[in-house]
Amino acid sequence: MDVLRTPDARFAGLPGWPYEARVVELDDAAAGRLRMAYVDEGPRDAAVTALCLHGQPTWGYLYRKMLPVFTGAGLRVVVPDLIGFGRSDKPVDDSGGPSWYTFDNHRNALLAFVERLDPKNVLLVCQDWGGVLGLTMPMAAPERYKRLLVMNTGLGTGTVTEGFLKWRAYNNAQPDLAVGKLLKRGCPMLSDAEAAAYDAPFPDVRHKAGVRAFPNLVPDSDEAPGAALSRAASVFFTDQWQGDTFMAIGMQDPVLGEAPMRSLARRIRGCPPPLEVAEAGHFVQEWGAPIARAALAHFKLG
Repeated sequence: MDVLRTPDARFAGLPGWPYEARVVELDDAAAGRLRMAYVDEGPRDAAVTALCLHGQPTWGYLYRKMLPVFTGAGLRVVVPDLIGFGRSDKPVDDSGGPSWYTFDNHRNALLAFVERLDPKNVLLVCQDWGGVLGLTMPMAAPERYKRLLVMNTGLGTGTVTEGFLKWRAYNNAQPDLAVGKLLKRGCPMLSDAEAAAYDAPFPDVRHKAGVRAFPNLVPDSDEAPGAALSRAASVFFTDQWQGDTFMAIGMQDPVLGEAPMRSLARRIRGCPPPLEVAEAGHFVQEWGAPIARAALAHFKLG
């Protein structure tokens, strides 16, 4: 299987993202050794580690407005790029063989990444696929995860909405999705340079296998890969979750906005009333600094 690696030069000088890229090498049965890139800021011995997980078609850059708020409060902040995104390796999907991009492969890569870094007292911060995958992780290690900040995401239990089906059809019709333009449509306050930063990981269409794959990996039936695992995670959060939760909703999101987020809130034991961010859309981290401050106040970490 071919694996692409975006040239480092494409990530030089991005606005608001001066952070060093670190790398963990993961052993993978299909692709050999895959590099997962990540940012690791703040003291390594901090009492709390914020693990910030992005979704599709973004990368760790999405957390640039939240990261300094967290580090300013003394937290360690770890922001990985999912395989296929950001500065991480990108298996290609044009070889004619089975695609690397599966629900289980992505989840296993994240689990292996967390095991390698071994953070304690984790605040899990997740949005979009960062939650579809990330919300299945605490049940695998309940002692590790103590707090949850959840934004515009859901569990892939096998049921999808009409809004999601429209998004999936659109994504499937755009094999060379214009990522920066998509972000700017959803976040019109972005500068041209910030929008271009979302294009940085993808110098050409072959680098976008992950972008193409993700909407088709959302479990859309009871038998779909990941659906049973996600249902188990739902039961875990309803019956066994012992951590503290803060939820923020970008109210302008047509796919994972108010209704699905309030449904998710009802599944999370002890979830308080969500923070409504009236002007924010799906990529709610672009309004992230006040969300991060509100979450820290809720967790009494500020």
